[in-house]
Amino acid sequence: GGQAVADAKQVLYDQVAGNFQSFLDSVPEGKPFCYWFGPTLVHRKWTKGSGKTLWGIDPDDLKGKMPKFLPDVHEVRQDMADYLGEVQAFDTGLGVLLKMLKDSGQLENTLVVVSGDHGAPGFPRGKCNLYDFGVQVPLAISGPGCRGGRVVDDFVNLMDLAPTFLEVGKTAVPDVMTGKSLLPVLESDKNGTVDKNRNWVITGRERHVARAREGFLPYPQRALRTRDYLYILNFKPARWPMGNPYNLTDTKTPATNVLENNTFVTFGDLDASPTKAWIIEHRNEKKWQQHYDWAFGKRPEEELFVIADDPDQVNNVAGKPQYAAVKSKLRKQLLDELKRVKDPRVMGDGSTFDKPPFVSQR
Repeated sequence: GGQAVADAKQVLYDQVAGNFQSFLDSVPEGKPFCYWFGPTLVHRKWTKGSGKTLWGIDPDDLKGKMPKFLPDVHEVRQDMADYLGEVQAFDTGLGVLLKMLKDSGQLENTLVVVSGDHGAPGFPRGKCNLYDFGVQVPLAISGPGCRGGRVVDDFVNLMDLAPTFLEVGKTAVPDVMTGKSLLPVLESDKNGTVDKNRNWVITGRERHVARAREGFLPYPQRALRTRDYLYILNFKPARWPMGNPYNLTDTKTPATNVLENNTFVTFGDLDASPTKAWIIEHRNEKKWQQHYDWAFGKRPEEELFVIADDPDQVNNVAGKPQYAAVKSKLRKQLLDELKRVKDPRVMGDGSTFDKPPFVSQR
């Protein structure tokens, strides 16, 4: 009932507030602090139906609103509603922290940054993918010198946060950092495009689950996203992008509860979930074979998507002659930048990340 829901939410609020208060109490008077709020709410697993029960998000309201690569069926809509509920829970926890900062008189003197590390887990093309659904995360920033009430369209990579923090702290940014400080953007009063040079971003992926493939091999990708296009370079297209299809044959499928709860049983780079289970269980039905392929199938070396025509990025035009010049230009821009920053994937024979050690020995 309503009381049980209220009690469940209160546990969250009390935990968030208690943790933050004990941290604030430990900060010496007048000293700066850095607090990292990293709840595991949006990490799998979630209680089925919790999005509706706790947060009033009805799965059926999502009908017709799902991205093309997700089956628009109740089980998947409920999984998405539960994810959105976890996002609401995080947002509510953030509200608790902001109120505590305000009540203690510290909000005006605190730089607050809200973001995420990747797209939704356990959904195809989300976490562990370089499509927008996998890498486009929220970024909201407030604090001293930030002009609020604006929406900025400039491209940002999360590594831009490190030089931003150093600049705010009036500390020199080391030459080895390739990120660019966001301070000029934050101090501007413009909406939309603020820095016209921030019109592209590069993303990359190597490994998630070590044993998703034979020999602990990763699935190396780099992508260049501009306003108009997404270009993805898959360095090893013979490998399975979401991991090997272990324990799967034409006639053999792991049990539903196994697919929903054990990430490693098959396609280990996609977190276990009801959505993963549903797509695998329906893979031999003609209506859903395309969704299965979008989720798990091998990919060509190059993928190119026209954002305006194909926001869900399901129509690869990399092989079409009319896009040959665009593809060539984007590939060169991507590889030139990777070489400039000495990305190990384009240095030497490119196999550095394929074999241990994965970091240089000092």
